[in-house]
Amino acid sequence: MRVKKKTDSYLKYKRFMDLFLSSIALFFLLPFIAIICFCIWMVDGCPVIFKQTRPGYLGKPFVIYKFRTMKDIKDKNGQMLQDEYRLTSFGKFLRKTSLDELPELWNVIKGDMSLVGPRALLMEYLDRYTPEQARRHEVKPGITGWAQVNGRNAITWEEKFKLDVWYVDNIHILLDIKILIMTILKIIAMEGISAKGHATMPEFQGSKR
Repeated sequence: MRVKKKTDSYLKYKRFMDLFLSSIALFFLLPFIAIICFCIWMVDGCPVIFKQTRPGYLGKPFVIYKFRTMKDIKDKNGQMLQDEYRLTSFGKFLRKTSLDELPELWNVIKGDMSLVGPRALLMEYLDRYTPEQARRHEVKPGITGWAQVNGRNAITWEEKFKLDVWYVDNIHILLDIKILIMTILKIIAMEGISAKGHATMPEFQGSKR
């Protein structure tokens, strides 16, 4: 996979914008992040930070950091229970306000992610994408993205991936700024937090090819 050459120059500026904005945000939000860590520890115990391997640029694995919003509760057969049974009360608040995403600012500073880009999903999804859907990995994953501000979890996987690929083909500084502004508005409105009938989003099983 290769991003179109016409976007190469912007991707350099995009990295600068990522570093500049995420560093400022992390600096000013550190006291707030510390308070959230303390609240999670008091309400749900440790660990405070959720870590998981996700596919990044071109599908390369990296470790993503988020605030923990679920407990590891398993059934009698040792299988993890569904999200609605594992999601904590404080975790619901963090997801509704998107505060669980704040530790990802460190991923942006490290260079694993961008502020804006397709969502970093699960490693096991890589083999389930169609060739067109897999193009979402032609850019770095983002904390927010075109699919997140156009439905988030209220739209289907297929709709999400179409929006992701559209972003890859139309990546531009003005589009990124628009998405960041729209993200703030969506967070305030608390829209698209979960899919209908689900606490979060059902697992992606693959699309018909």
